[in-house]
Amino acid sequence: MLRAQLARLRRMTFGTSSEKLAREIEQLELALEEYEAEAASADARAPDIVAKPERPAPVRSLPPHLPRDEVIYEPTTGTCACPSCGGALRRLGADADEMLDVVPISWRVVRHIRPKYSCRACEAIVQAPAPPKPCPRGKATFGTLAHVIVAKFDHHLPLYRQAEMMAAQGVEIDRSTLAGWTGQAAHLLDPIVKRIREEGLKATKIHADDTPVKVLAPGSGKTATGRLWTYVVDDRASGAATPPLVWYRFTANRAGIHPKRELATFAGFLQADAYAGFNGIYAGNRVSEVACWAHFRRELFERHKQQPTALTTDLLDRIGQLYAIEAEIRGQPADVRRSTRQARSQPLVTALRVVLDDALRKLAPKSPTTKAIRYGTKRWDAFTRFLDDGRLEIDNNIAERAIRPIAIGRKNWLFAGSQAGGERAAAIYSVIETAKINGLEPQAYIADVISKIAADWPATRWDELLPWNWQPPVDQPIAQAA
Repeated sequence: MLRAQLARLRRMTFGTSSEKLAREIEQLELALEEYEAEAASADARAPDIVAKPERPAPVRSLPPHLPRDEVIYEPTTGTCACPSCGGALRRLGADADEMLDVVPISWRVVRHIRPKYSCRACEAIVQAPAPPKPCPRGKATFGTLAHVIVAKFDHHLPLYRQAEMMAAQGVEIDRSTLAGWTGQAAHLLDPIVKRIREEGLKATKIHADDTPVKVLAPGSGKTATGRLWTYVVDDRASGAATPPLVWYRFTANRAGIHPKRELATFAGFLQADAYAGFNGIYAGNRVSEVACWAHFRRELFERHKQQPTALTTDLLDRIGQLYAIEAEIRGQPADVRRSTRQARSQPLVTALRVVLDDALRKLAPKSPTTKAIRYGTKRWDAFTRFLDDGRLEIDNNIAERAIRPIAIGRKNWLFAGSQAGGERAAAIYSVIETAKINGLEPQAYIADVISKIAADWPATRWDELLPWNWQPPVDQPIAQAA
């Protein structure tokens, strides 16, 4: 029952309602974890009176990049003589069983020693130059900085919790020191964030969304509501080979001037929700609006949930047919997607519009269902634009997936300490999330990149450090994220 409820809620988690649903999902997941743990515990406690036939264990190979430690178990009687007859033993083979083990995070001290040499002839002193440090007079390596920011922004561990975890292992680092390390890491990553944004604005299609973020108001001890905007370029669903990327922007409010300013040089298609602040972007012919069918479906579903009718059931089924076609062509080239939509989706959309117009003539003008239907009909051109271009998506779920890590994380870090803190979070999220959608493990990537930037990496070679171009050090093979 819990699994069925979780599946239903996950299908509903998109858009503005996702934050309330996320809390309900978390509670159900906790309950499910408890039931599954109790089931395993009950099986372990049950007396093994009747031997059960063993089921063949599924073959689940552990990741090959993990280090292997071998433990060999020899017979208790030794390997020389047979315990039955005393004859000589010879090895036939071995049975091997791999198990996943964990070693708690370990801290170490790296001593950088630079010997000095003097010339016997001229008294000159020769010494290697000091290696670059991420923080002046600081005690953290580049790997430590990467660990701290990934733990905070990707694993959602606030700095004070990290300080407590480090103290438990005998490493006393003040939270304010960790905050300084975070700021320095963000500063070093600035060139990467700028290049990600510059590359994103060259795209012909961008997905955009925003989410509220609490910001501590200076001097009052209270919080104000800022916004964290996400802009995503991801054409993998249309078979494109161009790398995906995402960048974030923090603003003090939700005024429409912010996305308009951010996309001032962008020309192409903008896939977003019906937020009125985007309207200024669509004013000219430079940017075309592509509406989100997931939002339209949600409006209808809310009415259907309150009062199911034959009309709402029919409308939801018709939209569901469009999504079924999209699932079939996901990942196909843009021309294939367009031809399939023209042949199969276009007739469905035309028939849907007839049903919507007929319903508007029969329903009361101010009824909730009328309001939900008008949400779609008044922006029908934007809703049907995806039919004519295989690069476009039926909805804006790409952007909403990029917003999800922020929605999860802010439950732990609660609020940004200042405007600068919000901007710093946006920058770090840009690097982490872009690394992840390109299949990289963000901590290894960030540690290597900031070490190179601190060592005066040439500005003409910034592109080599972008997530989709980055190559891990040859002597340090890095596992890619799943």
